[in-house]
Parts: sequence; C-alpha cells; structure tokens
Amino acid sequence: MHKTLRRAPVLLAMSAALLAGVLPAHAADPAGNKWQSVLASPLRSDEDRKADEHRKTGEFLSFAEVKPGMKALDVASGGGATATLLAAAVGSKGEVWAQNPKANPKLEQRLGQSTLPNLHAVVADFNDPVPKGTPPLDLITINMSYHDIANTPTDRAAMNKRLYDALKPGGHLVIVDNAAKKGAGLTATKTLHRIDEDTVVDEVTKAGFKVDAKSDYLRAPSDPREKPFFEMNGAPDDKFAVRFVKK
Repeated sequence: MHKTLRRAPVLLAMSAALLAGVLPAHAADPAGNKWQSVLASPLRSDEDRKADEHRKTGEFLSFAEVKPGMKALDVASGGGATATLLAAAVGSKGEVWAQNPKANPKLEQRLGQSTLPNLHAVVADFNDPVPKGTPPLDLITINMSYHDIANTPTDRAAMNKRLYDALKPGGHLVIVDNAAKKGAGLTATKTLHRIDEDTVVDEVTKAGFKVDAKSDYLRAPSDPREKPFFEMNGAPDDKFAVRFVKK
C-alpha cells in the first residue's frame, strides 16, 4: 500500500503530461533497454554508437513509436545514421528510404559496406522527397534537418503536403531540431542553425497534420540558444521533438 501511495504523485504527473501532449524525458523510453539489440546492431557503425548518448537514440525510437515491419522515410538523411537506425529497428519485414537532394558519399559508402537490403538511398528534391512507387508510409522522420531545408529554395508547404499525402492515416511525422529562441521564426536558421519550434508546428499543421505529442528528452534549459549547437563546447544544447499525426 505504501509503495502505491508513493507512486501516485508520479503517475498523476505522467498522466497530466500525457494529457498535455508533452512527454518528460524519463518517460520517453519506459521500457528502459528495450532498444538494446537495435542499438547494438551490426548494421550500425562505431560512429553511430558513439553518438547515441548525446542524441539519446533509444528515446528517439520510443518517441517515434517505431515498430517492426514499418515502412519509413528519413528526409534529409545525410550520411544515413538515422535511416540505418530505423532499418535496424523495423527489421527484415520493414523498409526504409533515405532521401537526400543529391547523392551522399557517406551514405553510399555505408550501403556498400553493409548488408542493408531493407534500406534504400533516394535522390529526390525536397519539394517532392517521397520516392515514386513507395507504399503508404507508417513513419517519416526529419532529424536535425528542418532548419537546413529552410535554408534552401524549397517550397516547404508543398513538401509538407507531399509528406502528409505519403503517410497512412494514423501515420507519424517526427521532427527533431535545434531550438531557437521563442519568436525567432526563421531568423536563426543560417546563423545559428536553429529554428523556432512554433514556426515548425505552424508550417507542418497547415499541411493537415495534428500535433500528437512533444517530448523534452533533448531539452536543455541551461542553453541560452545564442550559439550554433556545434559551438557549445560540450555544453548541453537545446533541441525540441514533435510527433505529428495524419488523422
């Protein structure tokens, strides 16, 4: 009985957070090491694993609600770290597409060195990043790159609508990015490589998406958000995570 009473405030706090659509960092991965085998997958590189602590990769997978068999697209995939993580998580019955606006040598090298039959490199413009012939998708991720896309001539309204149309009903778009000061809009995307969370939410919801949840697993309240994340000299940098859903 005493254990139940001690847990009650915690349960009430978590319930309130869930109702508000905000998940505290410690609740992002309630199963603890449920992703241990995925993080240790031989498909991933030593560099990938080295970044896990900083990027809180297990929490990312939990927040994105990744499941075996999913069909997923990673937009602005770069060298493919997130796409490879997703490929390991969705397993052999799932499939992942890694999109870049031009061929990425690091991704090509990664694919050439590993057996990744369920991961496909895709070269496509951001205005239409979904490869032709893909089935309806369960998940789309844009990990640390929405601010970069904002620095290109991309029609983001068209991009977001294309992503919306590519998802199954109930499918998710997960965006994680470097947080700018509230009200900064797009003013810090080039100088600080940060973007205002509210601006991202506004742009994405105009395409039809609804905010499904937010998480603070990468939040760093101590960050004054006045420098690029790569000039923080090891200090925690503030990032936001938003999960959108197609109703």
